[in-house]
Amino acid sequence: MIRFPRTARASPETLGAVFKEELALLSPDALPLQQGMAHGNVAVGESLSAMIIATELTEDSCRIHAGLFFGSLIAGCACHNDPTPMTEQSEYCEVMFDIERPGGDARVRVID
Repeated sequence: MIRFPRTARASPETLGAVFKEELALLSPDALPLQQGMAHGNVAVGESLSAMIIATELTEDSCRIHAGLFFGSLIAGCACHNDPTPMTEQSEYCEVMFDIERPGGDARVRVID
């Protein structure tokens, strides 16, 4: 399970900035990048960045609709004669973060 403890306690004014800071500290493997890919077959999360689309705060939860920008690769067999280029592709997907308040436990899902 992923956690956003500071985001769960953030004020409406600082919510986006705090969320982006905590997101940057996560391992890309903790996010559903693989499900959100359109071009490659292996997600590369080192260049991960987020755009906040909408937020909804209640007493018990914080819901953040975000766009994630990341890279992907089309991985071949990595043989000497493999013609598949290892060029990183730009990817984008929209996700919904449901963050429990005040603890910060979060669920994330890709939005189709």
